[in-house]
Amino acid sequence: MTKKICVIGAGIVGISVALKLSQQGHQVTVLDREGVASEASQGNAGAFAFTDVLPLASPGIMRNAPKWLLDPLGPLSVSPKYALQIAPWLFRFWRASWPDRHEASLQAQTQLMALAKAALERQIADNKAEHMIRREGQLQLYQGESSYKASLPAWELRRERGIRFELLESPGAIADIQPGLDSSFTHAGYTPDWMNATDPKAWTDFLAERFLASGGRIDIRQVESLEGTESGARIQCQDGDVVCDHVVVCAGAWSHRLAATVGDRLPLETERGYNTTLPDHELDLRTHLTFQDHGFVVSKVAQGVRVGGAVEFGGLTLPPNYKRAEALLKKAQVFIPKLKVSGGQQWMGFRPSLPDSLPIIDCSPKAPNIFYAFGHGHLGLTQSAATAELISDLISGEAPSISMKPYAASRFV
Repeated sequence: MTKKICVIGAGIVGISVALKLSQQGHQVTVLDREGVASEASQGNAGAFAFTDVLPLASPGIMRNAPKWLLDPLGPLSVSPKYALQIAPWLFRFWRASWPDRHEASLQAQTQLMALAKAALERQIADNKAEHMIRREGQLQLYQGESSYKASLPAWELRRERGIRFELLESPGAIADIQPGLDSSFTHAGYTPDWMNATDPKAWTDFLAERFLASGGRIDIRQVESLEGTESGARIQCQDGDVVCDHVVVCAGAWSHRLAATVGDRLPLETERGYNTTLPDHELDLRTHLTFQDHGFVVSKVAQGVRVGGAVEFGGLTLPPNYKRAEALLKKAQVFIPKLKVSGGQQWMGFRPSLPDSLPIIDCSPKAPNIFYAFGHGHLGLTQSAATAELISDLISGEAPSISMKPYAASRFV
């Protein structure tokens, strides 16, 4: 049965959801205030990070909280101006890091990642998109034996969950995969199944074109609020209302504001991420590089190189602190001596983050025709195709292929 569905948000999650629903025969319109990939979907590292099953909220992580406040350029920081406002979220984050809840989040992330990998392959095949994908693996790098040994329990958790990897214990073994790194990187873990989009914005644009070709629409409209009705939902926009059978909220870091208009108070925060995209040059970058101890990555994007990462909790309104991007770039220049760092373009984006490191993929507890698909943190690109399949199942009334309990909105209300 064809339904009229509105998807709010034209980032990678919203476009993937809209494309899936449209290809299944529904009448789908995407509403976005600016357009396709105008926020986090344009500036991420382009990684399909299926091996990142370990939640950010992990045992012992809160012991680092004093350092976060004192080091504004560290890999994970809390802006002093935002510390009081984020305190309730940090309490939930701390509780999620306890061993009992951490294990549950780890299991849920593992099952979602397995679905994400399979769903992406289906998305690539269905849309003839192999030319948009790089299959070059990832190197997770460590400076010295002590750092490497500290990482081994995490690698063992990956092994237990069927993730393929190879541990490298010499600079020579690392150089066989990626030459040209500073010799201080003595150990690494290589994950061959890691994938990247050739360009995350181009990937989202490509899927948006497929969506339009399938009969979908993308309207530039500012959504103000939502309301459930007896037979569907009403969307209040600045320029008038839209009535439809179902709404799917995929508005990233702004999603909780729309959920609040329905009566759902959801603890969504933002991981502000920074990067610098460098122009085309002669660097022989053969794989995605993760500098684990420093909280940033280096990846190929289109014809250039993107250096970025870190996590800054600072909300949606504080001005960007581009010193963070500069600090990452300076480190990258030391770690990759042949990297040319001139002519780069800086960027800051908002990753929507929930305290247990899992997204909400569910209908609203207050309005059953309003669905939520947000809170993926730094894994929105990675989990977008899986989220599209799960939302499609929920709207159609079919049983999803995985348990949906860990992603329920009701876990927070």
